[in-house]
Amino acid sequence: MLSPVFRRAAGLGLAVALGSPVAALAEPLTPIGVFRAAALPVQAIGLGLVLSTMAAVAICLAKLASGPRLAGGSAFLSGLRLGGPLAGLVGAAYGGLLIAMSLANATGPAPMPLIARGVAEAMMLILLGLIAGAVAVIANWAVEARIDRVVLSD
Repeated sequence: MLSPVFRRAAGLGLAVALGSPVAALAEPLTPIGVFRAAALPVQAIGLGLVLSTMAAVAICLAKLASGPRLAGGSAFLSGLRLGGPLAGLVGAAYGGLLIAMSLANATGPAPMPLIARGVAEAMMLILLGLIAGAVAVIANWAVEARIDRVVLSD
């Protein structure tokens, strides 16, 4: 027996098989709810961005506390500066593709709450990507300033 959410989505002709964002329309939307209702690739990208942001902070703190030893981590921070926002945009583009396919496959007018959930997923990934990039930029600046101080003091 199909759940009411799945029946509603199937009745609208949404691309459920592709992992489109379908959740109970009655529950209020929260950031955690957006993540839980997201397609698996969207969840993977979001989780990767959150973990990368936490890793950037950990690398920055470790490098700043390392004293004169300055090995490792700078390449990760440099890569995350550009890669974080791009990963968020790739995830948002995937979500936008699912929204467009869902609308194209709809047999009737699509309910606005379903469309809004898909847009919320895309915006969540863009936000996580921008946060990851901003944290990486700040961490990289701090590490480079630390390197400059150590190199110039010798």
